[in-house]
Amino acid sequence: MNRRIVLTILFVSLVVPCAGAWADDTAIAQKLKDLGGMVTESGGTVTKVEFRECSKLGEPEFQAIAQLHGLKELILYNHCHGLDDAALASLSKLSNLETLGTDGIQVTDEGLKQLAHLKNLREAKFFHTSFGAKGFTGVGFGALAACPRLEHLTVAGISMGDEGFAAIATITQLKELRTWHTYQTAAAFEQIASMPNLQTLYLGQRLPHGPGHPPSLTEATIPVLARIKTLQWLTLTEGRFSAGPLAQLKALPNLKKLVISECEITPEDVEQVRKDLPNVKVEFKPITEEQRAKVEKFLKE
Repeated sequence: MNRRIVLTILFVSLVVPCAGAWADDTAIAQKLKDLGGMVTESGGTVTKVEFRECSKLGEPEFQAIAQLHGLKELILYNHCHGLDDAALASLSKLSNLETLGTDGIQVTDEGLKQLAHLKNLREAKFFHTSFGAKGFTGVGFGALAACPRLEHLTVAGISMGDEGFAAIATITQLKELRTWHTYQTAAAFEQIASMPNLQTLYLGQRLPHGPGHPPSLTEATIPVLARIKTLQWLTLTEGRFSAGPLAQLKALPNLKKLVISECEITPEDVEQVRKDLPNVKVEFKPITEEQRAKVEKFLKE
């Protein structure tokens, strides 16, 4: 037999065990549990897989997970560096998947286009995606616009700038966006404000911070946010605010709740905001000294 053919057969047998050991949901579930995964089954069908530590996961494991056709929820947190473009292509076959949570995956914008196949996806969370990697700007997130049921998206701790948020703004079906610690500038809020169905918005400060990197979330952001007429719940964190600019939020006819957390604002200004927004529940979480030191770093220009 040709030596190249022999080597190819040997390689496949080593890295693609799904023909035998991963034969059905029960076998796959056991293998994933052995690797530290938490698996939920119903009637012999795996419906949820959760890993809080993913460093042991590689191509064979992701190919196995891709065979769980009844899977509805997949959580892959901490050191999920083995989830690359090829692995994401495998997972894109999970046609019943409704919830996807990832941390540290190493994909390109081209690879992210595979997300368009997840037509039943309702919620997606991306933490520390491809941080600083070549081939990733965040524009690939625009593929999620092809997921008609997607309503909730989190992007955080990602070296993604304004062009990534321009792509996210095309996901017009989104009702909730949560974002913090990205490379966006204040201009990204113009993109966010154009989203027609946003009801919930959670905003934190940008990274990096310091000289040459002005903060993105400031009082100048408030009039931009005041244009999102569909907004019902707004959370502001890691900023410095006062009552006057926040009063502009009264232009939001559907706003029901405003959360101010980890922000520099006086209790007196908070009380004034409550008076200015009488139909809005204003929840204030006083800043700790540790949080204040962090915010000061974020706001330093």
